[in-house]
Amino acid sequence: MAAPPGARPRCPRCALRLPATASICPACLGAPRAYGRTIAAFDYAPPADALIRMLKTQLRLSMAPVLARLLADAIVREGGLPQGVLLAPVPASRASLRARGMNPASEIARGLALHLDAPLLRQALRRQRETPRQTGLSRRARRQVAAGLFVASPLVRGRHVALVDDVMTTGSTVQAAALALKAAGATGVTVLVAARTPS
Repeated sequence: MAAPPGARPRCPRCALRLPATASICPACLGAPRAYGRTIAAFDYAPPADALIRMLKTQLRLSMAPVLARLLADAIVREGGLPQGVLLAPVPASRASLRARGMNPASEIARGLALHLDAPLLRQALRRQRETPRQTGLSRRARRQVAAGLFVASPLVRGRHVALVDDVMTTGSTVQAAALALKAAGATGVTVLVAARTPS
């Protein structure tokens, strides 16, 4: 999904829309990231955000391949991924899995693996604890909740990992996941998200 006319370019690190004259967003200048790059298919804003809601709240699994296709197109537009990349979905909480019966990130990653002809390691990450819902939490609270949340499989050692999620808001979850992947020996982490909140 191409950017709407007049849309500002994205920060190459976190995919946030940039201020008019910036080449990287202030948040990425001020805080180190464990991931090097983020590719987002579209902004989490009307009308495209309806695709995410159909998958996550209406449980329409048919939306996962659509989101995977849009994300694959965005990856091509952004110059592709490193050779030998390994796809890894962000794990859902147990509460979310019970409520939905599926992990949206994992469903998107499955379709993306087919489009990119790339290996998918569903168990690359696991949660070490359960967390409260992050909706409505401040940026600082999200960081605190996500800190040390994940542990990564030793199978990521020596691999560049593309971390797949449905929506990126503050980046706290993908930062925690990327830290775990790097601690397990991943050589680099790229974040792939269907949607990025615009601010």
